Amino acid sequence: MAETSDRHPAVVALVGSAGGIGPMEKVLAQLPPDFPAAVVVVLHLAAKHPSYLAAILARRTSLAVKQAEHGDVLAAGTVYVAPPDSHLLVTADGALRLEHSALVHHVRPSADTLLHSLADNYDGRCLAVVFSGTGSDGAAGAAAVKRAGGIVLVQDEATSDHFGMPSAAILAGEVDGVLAAADLGRALLELVGSRA
Repeated sequence: MAETSDRHPAVVALVGSAGGIGPMEKVLAQLPPDFPAAVVVVLHLAAKHPSYLAAILARRTSLAVKQAEHGDVLAAGTVYVAPPDSHLLVTADGALRLEHSALVHHVRPSADTLLHSLADNYDGRCLAVVFSGTGSDGAAGAAAVKRAGGIVLVQDEATSDHFGMPSAAILAGEVDGVLAAADLGRALLELVGSRA
């Protein structure tokens, strides 16, 4: 596990696919309403159907949860959920961008797209968590976050329905922790710190 630095992460990214909703709910349920970082979520979603993911996650957390809109500005204690069929990126000034650009790893939204934007714009002040999912989306982005000085955690195989995404992230570069779903929320609290 990485040591908490003096520069606490300003953004936490939760990314996953198949089997990722339940673990994300567990993590968000452990975060207090004054959690001192913004949270952005990318989960692979069916492109042609409305998403209820923000409402599902909101039932389990005291944080504010909303579906991300183009131009939103990140605020601590708020969860921004990528909508279906749009890549979600974060700019250097904390604004969210939605793009209908090409599929990445056959999906949109893509975990890699989000994580690369954080690596490029947040100078290590980001923390990525890769949850259960098939395929390798998120691996290159997680490696970029790590190279930029950020923190990368992944869900362990024992608690993942599908270990493809976490495994790919591990193989792509050094990660700071491989943890059971039930332990990831506590790890975020330790690593992100508090406002006190």
